[in-house]
Amino acid sequence: MATYLTKEAKEEIFKEHGGTTANTGSIEGQVALFTFRIKKLSEHLLENKKDHSSRRALLALVGKRKKLLNYLADKDITRYRAIIEKLSIRK
Repeated sequence: MATYLTKEAKEEIFKEHGGTTANTGSIEGQVALFTFRIKKLSEHLLENKKDHSSRRALLALVGKRKKLLNYLADKDITRYRAIIEKLSIRK
């Protein structure tokens, strides 16, 4: 994991969105973690416009998050709507 994400911050993300700190496999927790990392990478790329390896990593994270959200939308639409509203990632 990247250095900007401490163990305590990661546990807090999973506690808030996944139910417990041990529930790291929940889709909501994973989407929240990806969203946090996407925001940090986006801030980094605003300052470092020529950092193409980080841009590629950002696109990979967005793709992973999209796959998880598509799965959640097919599986349980109410949980999907709740997580996108809570994280405000779509309009």
